[in-house]
Amino acid sequence: MEVVPLETSDDVARLAADVIETVVRARTSPVLGLATGSTPLPTYRELVRRHVAGAGPSYDAVRCFNLDEYIGLPPGHPESYRATIARELTDALGIAPGRVHGPDPTPEGLPTAGERYEAALAAAGGVDVQVLGIGSDGHLAFNEPGSSLGSLTRLKTLTEETRRDNARFFGSIDEVPRHVLTQGLGTILRARHLLLLVTGAGKAAALAAAVEGPLTASCPASVLQLHPHVTVLCDGPAAAGLARRDHYREVYDAKPAWQGL
Repeated sequence: MEVVPLETSDDVARLAADVIETVVRARTSPVLGLATGSTPLPTYRELVRRHVAGAGPSYDAVRCFNLDEYIGLPPGHPESYRATIARELTDALGIAPGRVHGPDPTPEGLPTAGERYEAALAAAGGVDVQVLGIGSDGHLAFNEPGSSLGSLTRLKTLTEETRRDNARFFGSIDEVPRHVLTQGLGTILRARHLLLLVTGAGKAAALAAAVEGPLTASCPASVLQLHPHVTVLCDGPAAAGLARRDHYREVYDAKPAWQGL
């Protein structure tokens, strides 16, 4: 795991965009794993800015897989994760809707939704780089504390804390669905490169527990310690609780120029 403490959330966005663009340029058929929430938005805006300016790579061959999806929202709801990703990123990058995939939340599809999504990920050859955020309680995707570290895509019930956190995207907490389909922790670990973005003081304790604490289902994001290629980009406030913060920065600053993230 490589932890890179940066100064600002804009620094996080720029470096994360560099990582994603490097993968898109290097792969013949790149597969991106996309997360929603507020933390990845600056990165997505930076990717779009570069694309519009003609400075980014071509996204014609890119396929995308979303981490999760709400259950119970009407088709086309603006806060569904499929709609959110299209609005915030993929439409602006020119990625066709048919190349953007998410778990199937329709009532008739729920019994087999997890298995079908796992099969779709496998058929695509797996995810090249998976964008991730972390919840204030250490959850990863919608794998709440107590989730199996080997879990696969499945239906989950959201905690009240997570529903309160997400209420800002809706009119009230009463409008936030209680159930989601989410990639499991075991599913996430299959991606070739995990890119965790962490910004703000509210995530400092969760970040410290994930990267410096014990491996435990009580902090689902601690499962990242098992992966061979994890990059953690964090701003100053998010890094405040890291005991080895100065060491992480020294290691990053001393990297050879040829050695990327």
